[in-house]
Amino acid sequence: MTETNTNPDSLHTTYLKQKPLKNRTAIVTGGCSGLGHATAIALRAAGANVCLLDLNEEMGKQRVEELDAEHTLFVKVDVRSEDDITHAIDKCIARFSTLSLCVNCAGIAPAKRLLDRDGNPAPLGDFQNTIDINLVGSFNVARLVAAAMAKQVPLNEEGERGVIINTASVAGYEGQIGQTAYAASKGGIVALTLPMARDLAPLGIRVNTIAPGVMGTPMLLSMPEKVQDALSANVQFPKRLGLPEEFGKLVLHIAENNYLNGETIRLDGGLRMPPK
Repeated sequence: MTETNTNPDSLHTTYLKQKPLKNRTAIVTGGCSGLGHATAIALRAAGANVCLLDLNEEMGKQRVEELDAEHTLFVKVDVRSEDDITHAIDKCIARFSTLSLCVNCAGIAPAKRLLDRDGNPAPLGDFQNTIDINLVGSFNVARLVAAAMAKQVPLNEEGERGVIINTASVAGYEGQIGQTAYAASKGGIVALTLPMARDLAPLGIRVNTIAPGVMGTPMLLSMPEKVQDALSANVQFPKRLGLPEEFGKLVLHIAENNYLNGETIRLDGGLRMPPK
């Protein structure tokens, strides 16, 4: 009797060798660093063309070379700008002919209490900036990508044209002290998911959201070990920070599982955030 290999890593490697996303094209905002970079790596490994939308031109050029310049494109954008995103989508389709996947990873995570130690209120502009980048930016990209996807030839006999994956956060459910702006922006993304999926369902476009917990991005790993331990202390299992590649794997699963729609998936090891 032949023994079946059930090692998850081996199975994932075998899956990637099949290039399940070959000939498909993805836009990844914030694609040059953190979770966006991990997503771009996963998508390229699965055979997709990838359009990196980010602000850092120098890093963008580097990522294009790392990921294979033949199948990767970088476009400098501000996710809040309609002109920037429209231009990026046009360049992406002109280069690769298709567009059937969008992953919104661009965002900021400022921490500021509602009142400082002297009783001064947090600047309104700081709150608005976080909402504009995280929430409005994600909506802006999603609406413009959806318009482009709606013009594409269906991918299968069910009429699917694509999938949009937004990035929320566990802070959207359990925001901590100092996270009023961040939690509001990510909670808004969670709230957008179902109505956006319902709006786009007649066009064969799915919408899902990933709400990651504490992830071991380069920014977080640069913090002192004590801080990292404190952040992962409330993770149930496995007792560690999440891996960016685990985020990328979930993106691939959502892209391939046509019955996943209108859902927010927590990727957090069972974490429930304490007040601080």
